[in-house]
Parts: sequence; structure tokens; C-alpha cells
Amino acid sequence: MQIYAAFKLQDEQLQQLEAAGHTVLTPQNFDLNAATQTVDIVYGWDDNARALITAPNQVQWVQTISAGVDYLPLTELAAQHVQVTNTSGIHARPIAESVLAYLLAFGRGLQASAQTAPGQLWPTDSVRKQMFTLADKTAVIFGTGHIGRTIAALLQGLGVRTLGVSRHGRPAENFDEVTDDAGTAAVLARADFVINVMPLTSATKLFFNGARFAQMTRHPLFVNVGRGPSVDEPALLNALNDGQLRGAGLDVFKDEPVPADSPLLRHPQVIVTPHVSGTVDHLRQAVFAIFAENLRSLTANGALSRNLVDLQAGY
Repeated sequence: MQIYAAFKLQDEQLQQLEAAGHTVLTPQNFDLNAATQTVDIVYGWDDNARALITAPNQVQWVQTISAGVDYLPLTELAAQHVQVTNTSGIHARPIAESVLAYLLAFGRGLQASAQTAPGQLWPTDSVRKQMFTLADKTAVIFGTGHIGRTIAALLQGLGVRTLGVSRHGRPAENFDEVTDDAGTAAVLARADFVINVMPLTSATKLFFNGARFAQMTRHPLFVNVGRGPSVDEPALLNALNDGQLRGAGLDVFKDEPVPADSPLLRHPQVIVTPHVSGTVDHLRQAVFAIFAENLRSLTANGALSRNLVDLQAGY
């Protein structure tokens, strides 16, 4: 098969593919006219891949390097019967550790200390009054897939009660309870922490809006490591300013880079990270392991074996 590698392959990975009889195109030797006739598989995604899918082509499969696929032309891919696999699972532990870091930064006084002028740190009352421990708190996690379950496992280990919200509401590992969308208001009223790891779909766009923040009656911390457009950012800012939320840890935003004049960047109760929570050690090896397994399966029996995306659902 011919593979267009939008995501750079390591030398040994390229050699492994060529030894198995596959040919590889890279952005450096990509020619759209030729590629429409020859490329069977897209590894990664870039402007060349988008142009290829837009033109008449023979692509069978796209392997992304991310768990989310909202940036792909899903309708076109579905119409062309192109299968898509993602890297769901490889980002779970790093994102879960990032979520824990946000919560501990607020709970153990790191955020409050960082926002206090050095000369005013003593006496310590202003920092101490903002501190808390995680034990016996309740976290509501929106999304019960790999990432949500890993976050829940870390939090349960620290004595946090974990409530999950998913489209189907089925029980999930590491969650004390799981509800569907209809139960959202009830669980938000119990939340000390609200954590978003949902994919971006038509149903989740602007999901966290003013009405949703008003349902968070325990003044929780809000953490977004899912997708930026799932949050109404002006409503989030109002919720922070009005005290509906005690703080927020934000790794994703509607617009990235975030405009320099965004008040979220300077808000004293917000921790901002630049969409790095899913950073994986040895990313190229982790992505290629999924790709190679699927490629062997496709070559052997015509089917992909791992991380197949439902293009209608969007994840």
C-alpha cells in the first residue's frame, strides 16, 4: 500500500514499512495529482491530506495522531467510506496528571501563593483560607472514555468521589456513579470539581454556558482539558467574577493562541496552560505502535483492529 505520512516517521519506522512492502510519501515529495491515484492511507493530517480528501481519491484509511477528530472533514470522509482511527488512550495518563496538578495547585496553596505579592505572603491567612484537601470531595467528569477513566482512577486514589456524565450513561470503571445527559443538573449541584474531557461535537459545542455554570451551586473548580469550543468563554469569565466558580484550570480555548488581551490570561483564579496537557513522552513511538497494529490487521484481513472512530458520532 502507499502511505502519505503527514506525521513524520522515524528512520526505523520508515524502514519497517518499506520492508513490509509499503511505499511512503512525505510532504517533501507529495504531488496531489499523483497522490489521488496512488495513496491508500494517510498517517497524520495536514493541508496536503485535506486537499487529497477533497479531490477524487482512493484513500481507505486515515490514522490521526490525536484522540479528538473534530478538525477532520468527517462528513466527506464518511461519504467516501474512508475509515478513521485515532490515538485514544495514549494521552490519558498525561492529561489525568495535568488535571491532578490543577486541582492540587489550588488545593495546596500554589495558585494563591503565586498570585500574592512576595512581600504579602506573611502572615499566611490569605493563602491558608483558600486551601483544601482532595479527600471527601466530589468530582464530576464529563466523558467516561480512556481519559475520563484515568482521571477518575487518580482521584479515587486520593479519596475523591467520582461521578461521570456520558451520552449513554452506562457504568464505567473507576466511577462511583455514571449518569446520562439528563442527569447533568443533579450531579453538577454536587460537584466540588467539574472536569471536561468530552470530544467536540454538535452536541458539546458551548455545552458549558451560563445556565450550566449556574447549576454548579457548590462553587467548584472547573477544569477544561477537552475542547475549547465546548465552553462559552464570556459565560465562564462571568462565573469566575461572580463567584459561581472558585477557579479554573484551562488547557484548551476557542481560539489558540489565546488573544493577548483575553481577561482569562490574567484572571487571578485561573491557571492557563497552552494546550499541553496531553503531551506524551516518545509520542512518535506511541502513535506508530497503534498505526502498525492497524496496518497489519488491514493487510491481513481487511479490517482495522484498534481505535476505530464512529464518524457519525464524531469520536
